[in-house]
Amino acid sequence: MKKISVIALAGMGLLLASCGDKKSDTATASQEQTVAEKQGAVFAVDVAASKVNWKAFHKGGFAPRWGTLAVSTGELSVADNQLTSGEFVIDMKSIKVDPASVTEKDKKYTDLEGHLKNEDFFNVEKFPTADFKITKVEDLAAGAQNAVEGANKTVSGNLTLLGKTMNVTFPAKVDIVDKSATLKAQFTVNRADWGIKFGTDETDPAEWMISKDIEIGIDVKADQK
Repeated sequence: MKKISVIALAGMGLLLASCGDKKSDTATASQEQTVAEKQGAVFAVDVAASKVNWKAFHKGGFAPRWGTLAVSTGELSVADNQLTSGEFVIDMKSIKVDPASVTEKDKKYTDLEGHLKNEDFFNVEKFPTADFKITKVEDLAAGAQNAVEGANKTVSGNLTLLGKTMNVTFPAKVDIVDKSATLKAQFTVNRADWGIKFGTDETDPAEWMISKDIEIGIDVKADQK
């Protein structure tokens, strides 16, 4: 049975964001697209140096909770010093809540971690991984707002979560230096696009007290094989 608690209501979140005060733009979400073909050299993701950050809120931005997810495997493809394709897998069982985000004396961050893993939210036993596969990389148009600092590309990719795949588009900072590549991004998604909900319907207090916004931060580093 679903139990309503302040920590659960505030803690809805995934994958992916920076814990700063600046709010990132909502990523454009659409139907699944064709994955980009591998071109050029393959760079293996350094899983020890890569991660996905997430941040979620009560309605109105109150009582934020944030934490991290581990990247378990992945690769990026680079041709002519440009990112052409790539994918990585997120270990949903690795979801962590930053203790600093749980300030109530009667709440424990470990309780929230357990709740996020169960059937009320991400059901990690049934869906132990999520993944992101690049479908397109383009130069970022001038004047992009609320992007990660130094953003120079627009990246689109298929994000699969709870078994559902949606294509998302967001600004990113891509750097290719010698035999290493980095991909950094910060954006917001609507959890409802993936069917993520806690309440039984929109009128359920367990649902409407949680913001649908999830801030995601991608920080992936890869080295040429």
